[in-house]
Amino acid sequence: MRKLLVIGIGAGNPEHMTVQAINGLNRADVLFIPDKGARKSDLAGLRRHICDRFVTNPQSRRVEFDVPVRAEPSSSYRATVDDWHEAIASIYEGLIRDELAEDGCGAFLIWGDPSLYDSALRILERVRQRGNVAFELEIIPGITAIQALAAAHATALNRIGDSILVTTGRRLSEEGLPANAGSTVVMLDGKCAFNTLADRDVFIQWGAYLGTEDEIILSGRLGDVGAEIEKIREEARRRKGWIMDTYLLRKPDEPEE
Repeated sequence: MRKLLVIGIGAGNPEHMTVQAINGLNRADVLFIPDKGARKSDLAGLRRHICDRFVTNPQSRRVEFDVPVRAEPSSSYRATVDDWHEAIASIYEGLIRDELAEDGCGAFLIWGDPSLYDSALRILERVRQRGNVAFELEIIPGITAIQALAAAHATALNRIGDSILVTTGRRLSEEGLPANAGSTVVMLDGKCAFNTLADRDVFIQWGAYLGTEDEIILSGRLGDVGAEIEKIREEARRRKGWIMDTYLLRKPDEPEE
């Protein structure tokens, strides 16, 4: 039976690769590399660089494929994402069927960790449920943007006896900062949802391109640095054509237990 490795490659620094991930790359007959277009060519470029640096298996080959662009959200965000995932599932199915032998091993290189705010596992489950190609899955975890953010700011994610919430920018914008969240990590925020918060005394630790030579970090009271982060973020996005960022929010003056 075909085997698929879903390998977390870290937050952007090739040195985030674990020994387990490097070994996984070298077990694979085929390395699948997604291409998200010219504006995000750096993302495919990093995967190529990782393969150039770490793959020593002379029998492996790379197969690049185009990732369809997700439509702008309609009245139903879930429906928009569902349609997008269905389109990608069709591509995955074709890759597995056409590029892997019946007993072959393929690897998908996933930014960060496959189990944290990434859709590859859900999409592969769609492929499995179609019943047209059979395969086994093995997941190799990777360093997340959350870990890279905490390291960049030299901070612990939690305060003693405190909770940690991981959420999205869309949720933060719709629901605000939960009353019982001691530390809130926000991912997938394309619209600087932190600036919608009424409490401007919230402390923010923000980072973009974490772990890379382009890394940008900024922290401070939201009322003091929120507008500056938004400006810096937009300038960076225009310059590179894409941006990946995340941030940690904490309410002020909450004592540790």
